[in-house]
Amino acid sequence: MNYTIEKMKEFDWNDVVTIYLEGINTGIATFQNSIPTFEEWNNGHINSCRLVAKSKEKVLGFAALSATSSRPVYSGVAEVSIYIGKNHRGLGIGQSLMMSLIKLSEENNFWTLQSGIIRENISSIRLHKKCGFREIGIREKVAKMDTGKWHDTVLMERRSKIVGIN
Repeated sequence: MNYTIEKMKEFDWNDVVTIYLEGINTGIATFQNSIPTFEEWNNGHINSCRLVAKSKEKVLGFAALSATSSRPVYSGVAEVSIYIGKNHRGLGIGQSLMMSLIKLSEENNFWTLQSGIIRENISSIRLHKKCGFREIGIREKVAKMDTGKWHDTVLMERRSKIVGIN
């Protein structure tokens, strides 16, 4: 499949929302249970590190970073969000997006990327490992979904080999 990795623009939001809702509907991609407004999402994500995978102007997936803390000592640490449209999973788009996000994050002085992944989301855990993340722990029964089911999260991180090494 032919696609490009591009910086996310506000006009991509409608496609991004569709993909995000598909993730919500899996029950294992996020603890979010409703779609935020663009303004809410925009305020929670780092402007310089937002990407989309596109084919013929249609968004196939997206990846973005959000700050983990407002403290200056953590300015190079960010949380990864990555979602691939349900009809485009398993085609390597996630790996391309993640590797592009890693490169972009390093260009923007991020030394650590982290993710908290719902334990049942095996494909996301596998993707993160392929892209150089390591498992650093498990948070047991950290979130209770609307269904009443408790979920564990797998904590993963990737430390840059070029930013913050001194």
